[in-house]
Amino acid sequence: MKFATRAIHAGQEPDPTTGSVMTPIYQTSTYAQAGMGGHKGFEYSRTGNPTRTALEACLASLENGKYGLAFASGMAAEHAVLSMLNADDHIVSCDDLYGGTYRVFERVFKRYNIEASYVQANAIEDYEQAIRPNTKLIWLETPTNPLLRLVDIAAVAKVAHRHQLLLAVDNTFSTPYFQRPLELGADIVIHSTTKYINGHSDVIGGAAVMNDSETYESIKFFQNAIGAVPGPQDCWLTLRGVKTLAVRMRQHADNAMTVARFLAEHPRVEKVYYPGLPSHPDHKLAQRQMSGFGGMVSFQFKGTLADVDQVVRRFKVFTFAESLGGVESLVCHPASMTHGSIPREIREARGLTDTLLRLSIGIEDVEDLILDLQQALA
Repeated sequence: MKFATRAIHAGQEPDPTTGSVMTPIYQTSTYAQAGMGGHKGFEYSRTGNPTRTALEACLASLENGKYGLAFASGMAAEHAVLSMLNADDHIVSCDDLYGGTYRVFERVFKRYNIEASYVQANAIEDYEQAIRPNTKLIWLETPTNPLLRLVDIAAVAKVAHRHQLLLAVDNTFSTPYFQRPLELGADIVIHSTTKYINGHSDVIGGAAVMNDSETYESIKFFQNAIGAVPGPQDCWLTLRGVKTLAVRMRQHADNAMTVARFLAEHPRVEKVYYPGLPSHPDHKLAQRQMSGFGGMVSFQFKGTLADVDQVVRRFKVFTFAESLGGVESLVCHPASMTHGSIPREIREARGLTDTLLRLSIGIEDVEDLILDLQQALA
């Protein structure tokens, strides 16, 4: 089946008891057992729930993976993956990445002597040079958050596997509709399903997808042991949202391209970050690695932090808020919001300045988005 069909049907057969077309919300914490070991596949809802199982099967199918695991948030998914590491292990990561990921590397796992080294996102040779004898994992975002740089997944996968390392890729920005890292050699794909997968800004969730059974069993152990799992209502909402992922992503990308072109010509915009623009340094890689350029656009504003504050207050269609990937358009100031946990000197060295704004382009009429940008930047 094609992608859009699997998004609607994978893991979601009609309920065998009632014929319900929509997956039921199994709002239960426990399950009756007919004697010792006599359960019907479910024992306790932290360990497994039929609504969650449907979501996990659907997400695995969309990434062309064998195994899917759902979590209470994207950070919970990251925590479970990182829990496979042991004290004194080492991570190599791209340098432009979500502030919450940097925080969990530097303020959570570093306490257990698990250290992360950061390399320029698209400098393949730097990943190999950063590998140490105790390195166990390479961590990528592509496109990165918020500067939208790309990493050649296939090239880094060759480096990782040559050194017998795992490669994990955060695919939140692209979604499996535009990019499937497992097909390019990644071992684990991670999502904040809060974002495009759900797509309606009404639920928090995360996921990890993989092909290797040993990796699956290891992460599943931590999913159950740590217990940061989504409730059935959240799983149902995410299943409902993912059904329209294909059509939503097409509109997100179409609108984002129009917005990026508009911003590239605006006199108050210093630089636009969007991989769909030929001026983007990774444009050719984006054409090769992705089937579309996504709905995220960042831009450098000419002015001061006070000017930026005035601009964001003027928006009428765009909402000034954290998060991304919903049907509505959002504007975010990464330095003070999503990436505020990264020290200023590190942020600025990576190009994340106080005058950078990140746009999550929604699926509204694009003419309204352009008009809103025009009046806000005026």
